[in-house]
Amino acid sequence: MNTYKLTALSLAIAASFSVTAQAQSTPALEEILVTAQKREQNLLDVPISVNAMAGEKIDDTGITGIERMADYIPSLNMTQTGIGTTISIRGISSGVNQGFEQSAAQFVDGVHFGRAQLSRAPFLDIERVEVLRGPQSILFGKNSTAGAISITTARPTDEFFAKVSGLYEPEHSEQDLRAVISGPLTDQLSGRLAVLDRSIDGHFHNTTTGQDETREEDQVVRGTLLWQPNSQWDITLKLEDGSFDQEGRNLEVVNPAEIEIPGRPTVPYSAVLAQLTGGAYTLDTTQDFNRQSNGDFSYNNTRNAMLEVETELGEHSLTAVTGYTTYDYEELCDCDFVGVPMFNILSKEDYSQVSQEIRIASPESGPFSYMGGLFYQSSDLEFDDEIRVPSDSLLPVALQQQVGEGALLLRGTASQRDFEQDSDIAAVFFQGTWELSSDLRLILGGRYTDEEKTASRRQYHTVTDPNSGATVERPVGTPQDPYNGLYGLFNIEPYEALSRTRSESGFTPSVTLQYDLNGTDMVYASYTTGFKSGGFDVRSNAHPDPTVNNAVNASSGSPVPITGVFEFEDEEVKNYEIGGKFNLADGRAELNAALFYTDFQDLQTSQFDGAFSFNVTNAAEAAIQGLELDGRWMATNELMISGGLAWLDFEYDDFPTAQCYFGEAPGQTQCDASGETREFTPEFQGNISANHTLALSRGLTLSSTLDLIYSDEYLATPTLDPRMVQDSYVKVNARVALSGQDDRWEVALIGKNLTDEAIVSYANGLPVATVLTGGTGSGYYAFYERPRSVALQGTLRF
Repeated sequence: MNTYKLTALSLAIAASFSVTAQAQSTPALEEILVTAQKREQNLLDVPISVNAMAGEKIDDTGITGIERMADYIPSLNMTQTGIGTTISIRGISSGVNQGFEQSAAQFVDGVHFGRAQLSRAPFLDIERVEVLRGPQSILFGKNSTAGAISITTARPTDEFFAKVSGLYEPEHSEQDLRAVISGPLTDQLSGRLAVLDRSIDGHFHNTTTGQDETREEDQVVRGTLLWQPNSQWDITLKLEDGSFDQEGRNLEVVNPAEIEIPGRPTVPYSAVLAQLTGGAYTLDTTQDFNRQSNGDFSYNNTRNAMLEVETELGEHSLTAVTGYTTYDYEELCDCDFVGVPMFNILSKEDYSQVSQEIRIASPESGPFSYMGGLFYQSSDLEFDDEIRVPSDSLLPVALQQQVGEGALLLRGTASQRDFEQDSDIAAVFFQGTWELSSDLRLILGGRYTDEEKTASRRQYHTVTDPNSGATVERPVGTPQDPYNGLYGLFNIEPYEALSRTRSESGFTPSVTLQYDLNGTDMVYASYTTGFKSGGFDVRSNAHPDPTVNNAVNASSGSPVPITGVFEFEDEEVKNYEIGGKFNLADGRAELNAALFYTDFQDLQTSQFDGAFSFNVTNAAEAAIQGLELDGRWMATNELMISGGLAWLDFEYDDFPTAQCYFGEAPGQTQCDASGETREFTPEFQGNISANHTLALSRGLTLSSTLDLIYSDEYLATPTLDPRMVQDSYVKVNARVALSGQDDRWEVALIGKNLTDEAIVSYANGLPVATVLTGGTGSGYYAFYERPRSVALQGTLRF
């Protein structure tokens, strides 16, 4: 990184803080309004652990999505993996499986975005983002067992407004262009149009293809109309079309690992790859943002629509939210994660969803107020993926020593899995608040949910016709079929289509007691419950019936004792929490605190089998306890200090079927993780921000922000491998901006990760490495966050 840029940025920050401003009026905090309880309320009045981030902060810090927002909200975490995405709140996430709904549910303008892929969608023209921690099963739905991320997009304005902004970062060739125009169209109708076009070359270099990665391209167009025919009606229509595409991955191979097994020679994975290529290929395990791959991509298209109708019924308000969401994507993963051609996985998903929520809310005045409603959602999911062995693959060559010349049959073949699912959810919910006294309130809520899912899945092998190039489907055949034997080496077996229907229903109550200490401070105690529905495993590569065996080991000829998974059960949660919201220093500071204990039963997790397969399992019991603090302090009229801190203690009380990490128990695939913590659960996380503004002559304003983000060490792999630990770190972000009179224009310099920390966001064992080394050698692939970057940002407002 250019040292001059970093030095200039540091001097600008220091200069802006060193100037003493003239005395002004007594500083005071601005009110933060949230809709965590589906009403607009002051954050200090909400008896929930909630952290809100305004759209202005999101724009100023160059946050483009949920993943980087986690820096500023302790106990929130998002990671991209080789074949999926996970979001966690308080250490709870759903793992990697397209059959999961997310435990940390996402909502955009009140519409549920429960699919993991949608969490990658870029931010555009956001009013605010609220992160609600702990189960939110009454007003936000039963699947939000970890919490909810509620995103509110900006609505049309009564007066004309327009903004154009651009960002350029030279080191990784990032360009970000955004435009917004809003205002009245008639006396009763107003509109808003927002457009995004963003691209970046990425912070990795692929030495195999010669390309920089991950190359990203995001494009979004959103139009919103607000019709107010009279004072009693607000009708909002939002239409959005977007795409977010990636080529390459932000990962590399690190930390080679070997184990010694008595009576067997140790074979390093690097030696196997060198032998396959005649010494031409060297496995690069140095963490240097260089990687080897034969090509990856992820092409995503999204479309959604929302119609919200709000009207007054006497003193009550009626709200109806209709949502339509659809997306499709195609992803290619070079999932051996090395530059030698081995295998790849091509995945395709097509999803559509229609939802309707109707709720009625009473006025908040009086001794009793309430909110209740109905919810319905119907969705269709199609998912197909192929584990492909290309015609130039060296994997069959490596297997010849084990199975002979027959291994070459693998070239040009694939094992394909097709999955379909229909789901229907209906629910009724109610929450009432009783004023027991002028200072004491009792809040009772409940939600009854009924859901039905029907799914089918089948697995089959295909071969490429050498003459026509067409793909030909193989019959399931017998265990002695040579293709079944070869894929049996990787715990894959073909089978006829499975089809099942599961129906489940449940009631989730909650109780909250809220007490006002005075006119500004309050404390609360709550008991909340929730459950996330069971479902069907998308990614398992074997039949769930152990008596069905359609594969033998190609080297020994003996049956392969593999049993897959098709159906998994729901997970249940109970959360106990006490907290408080406090106004301090005569309104110049505030502090929010929450102490919680969460008990999970049958936690849904996804376990990698070391070859190609992921099997869903329900961890028996897990307990999480922690403390969350966040607050703001308006030290002067020019200086705002804000920050947050989270202490988290996650423990599996009983998890005897966890996946073993490499070398933990040779010959076993399952190990007992009872008493262990979970991946991505640092004991401490925190951040502190200082924002300073200085009025200059001629109407100019100099603004500067310094952010310090801290994370304790954490395990980076789902197998809890102690050899892949992310050390504790402090990440520094900063921003310096000069703006003109009335903020008509602004020029800013934005620095991220100025300390250039190498941060692992996800890691796992290398696929097929243990197979090719006879179980004695392996390695890890690790996703790394973006290193230091400095960008120039400009904004014009009209």
